[in-house]
Amino acid sequence: MSAQVQQAADASRFVPFTPERIADVMAVERRIYPFPWTSGNFADALRSGYSGWILEGSDASVIAYAVAMLAVDEAHLLNLGVDIPFQRQGYGARMLDWMAQTMREYGAATMLLEVRPSNAAAVHLYRNYGFRTIGRRRGYYPGHHGREDALVMRVRLR
Repeated sequence: MSAQVQQAADASRFVPFTPERIADVMAVERRIYPFPWTSGNFADALRSGYSGWILEGSDASVIAYAVAMLAVDEAHLLNLGVDIPFQRQGYGARMLDWMAQTMREYGAATMLLEVRPSNAAAVHLYRNYGFRTIGRRRGYYPGHHGREDALVMRVRLR
């Protein structure tokens, strides 16, 4: 990690994901995912009142971000991303922990998510956090050669 990237990360903080930050998040989303959400997906989520958060560096750069919705007492983590220079350094776990705590404060007893089985780093992150696979959604994700299944995972928050 470069000194500049390290300095930005050292002073990181969580801030609400607002519509004004969609372009910043989209830049990261396009770098890290082969089939990224669109700016419209993010705008719709924020307009619907979903909980969106950004872990930003001291220079306001996006280190990580996440969006979740709450339905009664279950949170659904819809998107979590970490920019490339910050991957495999604990920022995904920090973002996940922040979202779990936030959803817990909103009254969620569990959190659910879908993840590509081919995304080994994400599956590892979620399993280490305590998520367990509870199902599979066939053909859930677009792929380069057809569609890819999703693992459905859940963790208890309280």
